Amino acid sequence: MVKRFVVAPDSFKESMSAKEACEAMARGIRKVFKDAEISLVPMADGGEGTVDSLVDATEGRRINVEVSGPIPEEKVTAYFGVLGDNKTAVIEMAKANGIELLPKERRNPLITSTYGTGELIKAALDHGVEKIIIGIGGSVTNDGGAGMAEALGVKFLDENGQSLPQGGGALNQLVSIDTAELDPRIKEIEIEVASDVTNPLTGEHGAAHVFGPQKGATPEMVQQLDSNLKHYAHIIQKDVKKSIEHLPGAGAAGGLGAGLLAFTNATLRPGIDIVIEINQLEEQIAEADFIFTGEGGMDFQTKFGKAPYGVAKVAKHYQKPVFACAGYIGKDVDVLYDEGMTAIFGILSKAESIDEALKSGALNLERTCENIARILSLTNEQK
Repeated sequence: MVKRFVVAPDSFKESMSAKEACEAMARGIRKVFKDAEISLVPMADGGEGTVDSLVDATEGRRINVEVSGPIPEEKVTAYFGVLGDNKTAVIEMAKANGIELLPKERRNPLITSTYGTGELIKAALDHGVEKIIIGIGGSVTNDGGAGMAEALGVKFLDENGQSLPQGGGALNQLVSIDTAELDPRIKEIEIEVASDVTNPLTGEHGAAHVFGPQKGATPEMVQQLDSNLKHYAHIIQKDVKKSIEHLPGAGAAGGLGAGLLAFTNATLRPGIDIVIEINQLEEQIAEADFIFTGEGGMDFQTKFGKAPYGVAKVAKHYQKPVFACAGYIGKDVDVLYDEGMTAIFGILSKAESIDEALKSGALNLERTCENIARILSLTNEQK
């Protein structure tokens, strides 16, 4: 009987994209199950790699756009995806305003902005899409999404009716918000925000206190940014008639969650749920005999919305075995066995430097999946 496999890994960061990991897994399986039916389902969790995963899975396309980087005066070349349906765009805010775009010594959330993310949204609108999915992980900003909204036509004005400087440091000067020139298309489309962050906008669990330090905020800056975001939320409530300060997820990406909730009709969903739905993973797992997944590193945190956990959760519902592969296996990974994982394998074949391991990632993954397949083949013969 022909065996059916679903291979659904996330990317192995700095080594393989999710699509390349799929292909390596499939090569290993085919060395043993030569006639197997193998479905390749590149995965992501809403963070880095989400655009590539969904474009590859749906045979969509990537579109390059020059936009404002984290420092608004500095341009970067980013891209967004249009999925195979030609109706849905996928954006990663980190492509325009992400933390990896600035070295540590240049990170300053008083001046970094989400303006480039708004430009990506506008570019997607220009392509006539009906839905936009926005992954908002990995930001280097703390401006409450004001930059994003400004790029879409919203005006943030001081006491003299002048536009504020960009960045979270100027929000204390905000007196009024003018939405008269907000791009009208933004209200006509569906927007889903892929985010696993449930933090509110302000307070000890808010955007500035929890995420500000990694974006370059000193303790004094954290206090200033939190106060500014509180003021910003007050003006939004006054002029936009939306109460967003304490909403779960409003603090994601330095308050970009709040900005999207305030100025668009966005809804927030766990990123892995969005990817599972678009990639039709559940339907494919229901018909499969074996499921392979994995990512660069797995530990107890994988349980909190990472792609392999999402795959295992679906497979557990259908009582299908799941074999996970990882570049490294970290602390308390055994908690994943209760979540649907059957077995977890490290793919390294020898002690080597990180650079060497990254270069040989595809070969190591292929070999590991071949070995798993050989065990499955033996088990199959004994039935």
